[in-house]
Amino acid sequence: MSQQISPIVNHPPVRVIAITGCDGSGKSTLAASLVSHLAAQGSTELVYLGQSSGRIGEWISRLPIIGAPFGRYLLSKSDRVHDRPAAPPGNLTSLVIYLLSCWRAYKFRRMLAKSQQGHLLITDRYPQAEVAGFRFDGPQLAKAVGGNFWLRMLRKREQKLYQWMASYPPLLLIRLDIDEQTAHLRKPDHKLSALREKITVIPHLTFNGAKILDLDGREPASKILDESLRAIRTSLS
Repeated sequence: MSQQISPIVNHPPVRVIAITGCDGSGKSTLAASLVSHLAAQGSTELVYLGQSSGRIGEWISRLPIIGAPFGRYLLSKSDRVHDRPAAPPGNLTSLVIYLLSCWRAYKFRRMLAKSQQGHLLITDRYPQAEVAGFRFDGPQLAKAVGGNFWLRMLRKREQKLYQWMASYPPLLLIRLDIDEQTAHLRKPDHKLSALREKITVIPHLTFNGAKILDLDGREPASKILDESLRAIRTSLS
């Protein structure tokens, strides 16, 4: 069962339209379409707010000499953390996890700055502090039980990062629902167990009281886009 994290106080909603849902639900497709349609009405930008471990791993793998083996090492560590979430990770793995959360917080700060300048941001995913785990865009170290002083310190720091990010709810959060069979058909390289876990948890997240629009990710992309645009116009008015 996913570990629950205590609720936190909100700041006023920021000028952000967040999109969340299981892999294969159509987040990236909807995000790109929204940016394309809303750009004509003002400055609109797409921001990816995942922890980026896969993208960072790909970048490291392209480095000469040490890149490929180190990339494989990070991938094996990532798989172990997801497969054995309650087991305390080693010191190096804990640091890598914490740095990934710092990278997410850095992207979040940049998003906040652009929002405060009047830009409209469309985000693929959004951090939350209700349920632990990178799979749900929450703090990963909070899933581990026990650990040494180093792990406990990083866990506390990481949790504060997510509580800070979650204290800024988006103007509107669009949540795309999907069943595990369709998700796996669209994302056959993803583990079915991981997709099932996301489908079970994500619909119950409140994102600290954000306004949420629930849509069926199995509907035609044009219908999902139209319903999203209507809700965005209402939220912006």
